[in-house]
Amino acid sequence: MAPLLLIAAGGTGGHMFPAQALAEAMLARGWRVRLSTDARGARYTGGFPEGVEITQVSSATFARGGVLAKLVAPLRILGGILSATVRLWRDKPAVVVGFGGYPTIPTLSAALILQLPRMIHEQNGVLGRVNQAFAKRVDKVACGTWPTKLPDGVVGEPTGNPVRQTVLDRAGAGYIAPGDYPMSVVVIGGSQGARVLSDIVPAALAALDQPLRDRLRVAHQAREEDLPRVVETYATAGIAAEVEPFFTDIPRRLSEAQLVISRSGASSVADISVIGRPAILIPFAAATGDHQTANAKGLSDAGAAIILPEASLDAATLTAQVAAILGAPEKAELMARSALAQGRPDATIRLAALVEALRKA
Repeated sequence: MAPLLLIAAGGTGGHMFPAQALAEAMLARGWRVRLSTDARGARYTGGFPEGVEITQVSSATFARGGVLAKLVAPLRILGGILSATVRLWRDKPAVVVGFGGYPTIPTLSAALILQLPRMIHEQNGVLGRVNQAFAKRVDKVACGTWPTKLPDGVVGEPTGNPVRQTVLDRAGAGYIAPGDYPMSVVVIGGSQGARVLSDIVPAALAALDQPLRDRLRVAHQAREEDLPRVVETYATAGIAAEVEPFFTDIPRRLSEAQLVISRSGASSVADISVIGRPAILIPFAAATGDHQTANAKGLSDAGAAIILPEASLDAATLTAQVAAILGAPEKAELMARSALAQGRPDATIRLAALVEALRKA
């Protein structure tokens, strides 16, 4: 029987998208693949290949909810660990890989109890809470952003962040520099949108000089509750805009964009660099350990992206930065080339090789 890879991931697209990329690669190598996630993570499983068996696990977070939820959380986690241990004992995976998020706790704990080969992949430049807890209890720690801040005594393997096949299909797509024709601006706040981008970006683009503003074609990913006001701002400014809670074709939109305005989640940074596009990155200020700033540093240092800290962000500053990029074709082209040079399209291959090596160890 083909070896079984058990992938544990959940919570957000930032965890699920690289998990999907690894699942695609391991199926192609003849492995069976099972995904363990929770109800939130299950929302992102639509793009997973049909051959992936998807199971939902009981878990919980201490970071959200009231007092009762925090009291119940340990019981839910314990229940998840017990049921995961039984499942893993019945059908022992050859390797278990955790991508972070609270839904990985039961699966990684069960793998630890049963002493199965196991590793984690950290997408960000700073370990998330769950990966921090397991870093010294796994056989390998794969790092999507390098360098990654790791606990003393833990050695990381720099693999890069796997991107989905739909992103790889657009890798290095030819960049059309800004000019006197319709220009595409993609605004993404991660898989769940970002309120600050809905607050600032439409007003910033509306303040551009009219000749430039009239050429814009905007795709803006916004939270459901922010949609009406974002749509209204663009419409009032006469800017052609598509505003949706979630775009399923982000790789295509990135490949056609002259500029990307984005949070600097690890998956977003990986997609931008593999495709190769100029970016204005606005790190999430409340990210654990300020990891989104760490994620953005590589593109910023390479001259591929402008970092605008959320704490000091205002519409006027963003307007000036957008105008400086879209008004300077040579600068935009250089940023696109620099972004592409930072890309790691082989990240999935590197991570898959670690999985196979761990099986043989």
